[in-house]
Amino acid sequence: MVAKLFWQNSYRTTLDTRIAAVEGDQVRLEETIFYAFSGGQESDVGTIGECKVLEARKDGRDIVYRLEPDHGLKTGDSVTIGIDGVRRLRLMRLHLAAEIILELAYQNLPGIQKIGAHIAEDKARIDFEWPENISKLFPMMQEKAAALIAADHAIVSAFSDEANQRRYWENEGFARVPCGGTHLKRTGEIGAIALKRVNIGKGKERIEIRLAG
Repeated sequence: MVAKLFWQNSYRTTLDTRIAAVEGDQVRLEETIFYAFSGGQESDVGTIGECKVLEARKDGRDIVYRLEPDHGLKTGDSVTIGIDGVRRLRLMRLHLAAEIILELAYQNLPGIQKIGAHIAEDKARIDFEWPENISKLFPMMQEKAAALIAADHAIVSAFSDEANQRRYWENEGFARVPCGGTHLKRTGEIGAIALKRVNIGKGKERIEIRLAG
């Protein structure tokens, strides 16, 4: 099983490691900083050795990386992993921003249900089952989110169950949230955010979150 070093340091962009296994165009690593799509957060973009990663996917507690068929890598080879650090940071900023908005929805709309989420480089979205126009909450959400961001609170990210690789992030006094994604160290790193409401069907509401800069 790969050692997921992106949980130890989400800001790291390069890593020297070894190929743990090769099966055609798919490789596994001994250690990795390359996040695979999970929980709505998109995979990183980058390379293993000189090869572009075409897909990163979870396989149980392991991660499989798909490369070009002529990658030439063998089990035991030493390789350097590189990821797009600018993109990773935007994903982390949008991820935490979306989680804060989600928690504000839970705290202020009893009975609301999340039915989907996606964190991309340009925006994040959260989909809800909710019968009313959710933008009524935007002034409150913007105000409280801005206060959390301005306060630059520390974010704790750790295992709640290491044996089963279950993790959480926590902002003391605001929320403790189960999540295995990559996380910022402080709320202030998010910066200013903007919210947009999208009606995606009867009884369904979407909040889109964008970074102001």
